[in-house]
Amino acid sequence: MTTRERQRSTAEERRATVMRTAISTFAERGYYGTSTMEVAKAAGISQGYLYRLFPDKEALFAAVVDYCSKRLLEAAAATISSVRSTDPEVILKALASSYGDVVADRELLMILMHGNCAAGEPVIGEAVRACYAKQVEYIRAASGASDEQIRRYFADSLLANVVLAAGIGTVDAPWARTLRG
Repeated sequence: MTTRERQRSTAEERRATVMRTAISTFAERGYYGTSTMEVAKAAGISQGYLYRLFPDKEALFAAVVDYCSKRLLEAAAATISSVRSTDPEVILKALASSYGDVVADRELLMILMHGNCAAGEPVIGEAVRACYAKQVEYIRAASGASDEQIRRYFADSLLANVVLAAGIGTVDAPWARTLRG
């Protein structure tokens, strides 16, 4: 029997592990309800090592928001590439249809919700604003939609986030049916 030398993971691999863990941990309890100790423990590293990868909790959460922003852009790009029309309404309708699939990833949905709630923290607020800026400008450039069309798309998407996060889809009441559309 030969013994294999244990291979150490690189900082980049550890960083990726921490990101996956942080997404799950923050999605469950939010920025304010999650400690860096919990993230470090779940990632199988020390809190000290976590701070070598990310300078503080705000920076870690901002990185998580940025990761989710990239996922949203990738999903939007995939949807837009499949649309065979240049009509902004057709493109926005396709984006709206596919958005439900994107936020069906409960962790991504909850990071978006928690990010909005923690946007009063300077670094997180900047990450949330950057997320919205990237989404709006990408959709503007890719669809040719007007400001009003884009505003309506985002209003409907943000309402969809609330409906999903709050479990309104399972409520059989007139007010819930109104919000679901």
